[in-house]
Amino acid sequence: MQRFIDAAPGVRLWTEGRGATDASPLLLIMGAQAPGLGWPDELVDMLTSRHRVIRYDHRDTGRSTWAFDQRPYPLSQLAEDAITVLDGLDIERAHIVGMSLGGMLTQLLIADHPNRLLSATLIGTSALSAIPYVQPNGTPIPPEELPGIAPRLLEMWSRPAEGLGLEAELERRVEHWRILGGSQLPFNAEYARALELKVIEHTGHYVTSTAHARADASNLNRTEQLAQATVPTLVISAPAEPVFPPPHPHHLAQAIQGARIIEIPGMGHALPREVHTPLAAAILNHTKR
Repeated sequence: MQRFIDAAPGVRLWTEGRGATDASPLLLIMGAQAPGLGWPDELVDMLTSRHRVIRYDHRDTGRSTWAFDQRPYPLSQLAEDAITVLDGLDIERAHIVGMSLGGMLTQLLIADHPNRLLSATLIGTSALSAIPYVQPNGTPIPPEELPGIAPRLLEMWSRPAEGLGLEAELERRVEHWRILGGSQLPFNAEYARALELKVIEHTGHYVTSTAHARADASNLNRTEQLAQATVPTLVISAPAEPVFPPPHPHHLAQAIQGARIIEIPGMGHALPREVHTPLAAAILNHTKR
């Protein structure tokens, strides 16, 4: 079932629910510039075996309102939008799964709205914490010295994406997924193209928003709150991750009190078919605990 929820005057958020309406709710939060359809249907359907699964479009993505230039907002507002989605669907508490920026927003929810979360799962993200990462040998590494984004991605992100035309834009997006997926799993270009065609059809155009890259990213640190977290948290470790490569997941697990970590073999910063089954199993095992 699809619904629009009013998040603020002139701002509406597109939402979609799948699965039994009386099942335990699970909210999926996608990354920057990515609409809810970034969560593949096949993965969503696996999660509906036990949950009412909700995915939604952030502001300035998909069918939600695109109005950053008229009504700018900080990145933290996107976390509050997740609470607005829960409120609009009359959901008191939910399991939350966040990927990339969505994982950062989920950390804000762990810190600021723990009473609204049944559990949290974090994928492809970095810790909103200033604590150092402690290596197995006991040596601490400051967060700012952990490995950075792969140069190939940085180079691609530096190129302008406007005015390419549909076919060139599709080629750009497919190549983007090729790099994001890492080098450990085979890349299926047709799968990536089909996903992006569906996103474009859903959105109604192929413009890529830059709103999230321009939004104020200050005041996101939650070191103390995460160190005292009460929300059961699972961290997914992806060995081929090019955005937040290892040991970022282990740093994240150290930063959040009681967090568990599990590795999905071959996974990068993407959700190809090869990771659906192990990822769904990890999420479902966590939400069942």
